[in-house]
Amino acid sequence: MFDYTIGCDAHKHYSVFAVLDKAGKLHQLKRVEHETDAIRTFLEDFPAGTPVALESVGNWYWIADEIEASGCVPLLTHPAKAKVMMGNINKTDKLDAKGLATLLRLGSLPSVWLPPGKVRDDRELPRTRMALTKMRTALKNRIHATLAKYNRKLEGASDIFIPKWRPDLTTAIASLPPETQRCMQAELALLDQLNTHILDMEKRICEHTSSSQALQLLKSLPGIGDILAIVIGQEIGSITRFPRAENFASYAGTVPTVHASGGKHHYGRLRKQSNQYLKWAFIEAANGVALRHTSPRWRTHHISRLYLRHRRRRGHRVAIGAVARHLSEAAYWVLSKNEPYREPAPSRQVAQPSG
Repeated sequence: MFDYTIGCDAHKHYSVFAVLDKAGKLHQLKRVEHETDAIRTFLEDFPAGTPVALESVGNWYWIADEIEASGCVPLLTHPAKAKVMMGNINKTDKLDAKGLATLLRLGSLPSVWLPPGKVRDDRELPRTRMALTKMRTALKNRIHATLAKYNRKLEGASDIFIPKWRPDLTTAIASLPPETQRCMQAELALLDQLNTHILDMEKRICEHTSSSQALQLLKSLPGIGDILAIVIGQEIGSITRFPRAENFASYAGTVPTVHASGGKHHYGRLRKQSNQYLKWAFIEAANGVALRHTSPRWRTHHISRLYLRHRRRRGHRVAIGAVARHLSEAAYWVLSKNEPYREPAPSRQVAQPSG
């Protein structure tokens, strides 16, 4: 039993702290402005190891750092679940802070995993790369759309942005109306800058992230290379925090939503409430499998057969979801058992497609 339990209702410019004593009585209620070291200074008055419940809001990183610097222990809280469990009819900063402290004192706080400070920092590398690649894709789509508006085609080009096709792309842009041409040239220059930043980012990721045993195990999974293995490894943290493969797949967002009523079950899209970075990584790997499933090296693999079976029944999108789920559950097992990925036993595989 701790001498104090603390709840923190964080906002953009200030946080409200509610401190309960051993008896559960309100010991202190204080608003702390978000000034340099203000949170750390306030919490230093409490014994080292005092738990502080902190909602998972957009600016929690630095607040968690301040709590740790004070000697207290931050506990990241699931905001939606905490709101339901507190059961407050009215909503105020004071009620929310006290509610978090009360849940913490009773041992019923719906906490989520809080990565260590170094992991929080290292995660920014692959997450930023992901954001930059989305910008790159948007730019490429815009360039393709503009060329299509003026019926400019690069015959035989599977990827018009590789160096081989740059002279032809430049010629096509030069034939456009003057203002459109100017815009396209700016977009192409920005695309080149993004490519440079992404390559630098990937180099930094590989240098900064140690080639651990966990990464080697993840790279044994079909469709997962260096970058995806690093993303998955950083986002998982410790696989021991998941009791079953199904729990991890749900956290990774590779399981569909389920609506069951009257004995009937309907499976919808993949869950939105999940770790979006893990979800992206497994779907990227699944798309890689889909692109290569017909090659001689891949066509006999279980993962390719799984993709084909679901694509024939439900289409490409559902098949990608099925492959992503298989990969996420396989990631759980290779990390839990500390063994490389192995093909499932033949009895679990679907029949080899004819033709």
